[in-house]
Amino acid sequence: MILFIKLLLAHLLGDFIWQPNSWVKDKEARKYKSIYLYFHILLHAILAAVLVGEIKFIPYAILIAITHGSVDLIKLNYQKPNTKRTWFVLDQIAHILILIAIVLLYNGESINFLWFNNQFWILITGILFITKPTSIFIKTIISIWNPESQNSHNDNSLATAGNYIGILERLFVFCFILTGHFEAIGFLLAAKSIFRFGDLKEAKERKLTEYVLIGTLISFGTAIITGLLVQALLLQLV
Repeated sequence: MILFIKLLLAHLLGDFIWQPNSWVKDKEARKYKSIYLYFHILLHAILAAVLVGEIKFIPYAILIAITHGSVDLIKLNYQKPNTKRTWFVLDQIAHILILIAIVLLYNGESINFLWFNNQFWILITGILFITKPTSIFIKTIISIWNPESQNSHNDNSLATAGNYIGILERLFVFCFILTGHFEAIGFLLAAKSIFRFGDLKEAKERKLTEYVLIGTLISFGTAIITGLLVQALLLQLV
């Protein structure tokens, strides 16, 4: 289990946290000619090897990198503007299945560095997952809808504020679950609804209201499921 958690953490770091948007755009434009594609592949090999920490795992880390690059190339060559969402989902499913296969094939151990025990790997993976990766997942899932408010040209909101608000609310929910304060999740959801009510009322558009509601429910739902899963895994190690 811990081996899979570490490989999943390496995947989240390599595919979301440490992959700039400029790399993604360059890969989509130049495909196999993009130097950033090979940086991306190398990064996955290094992350997997370092996090597992065993010399005998290096060939498996190389295998992860090669298969990851192959899957990415298939996606880059076949995705179209109107199929990006589908290919994103298929791409992530393929990567996860490859990690599961590697876990089943590898018969060695993984090393914990210093104070980084098994609980740490589970906790940090859960926290990282509900930050940027979940934001990208939600944005991709609801990208099929793109309601524009009539007042959007007068929007004075901070740049990327919605993204950071979503990350913060998921972190709060995650902490509430791990500390056993489930009632606080309801208060947080109510507070966000009150603050958003003014904007939605001003927009007077049902589509925008539904769009915000779907995004909010997916965000809270992902944080709750992640929190419960991490809590269950931590309890197994006690």
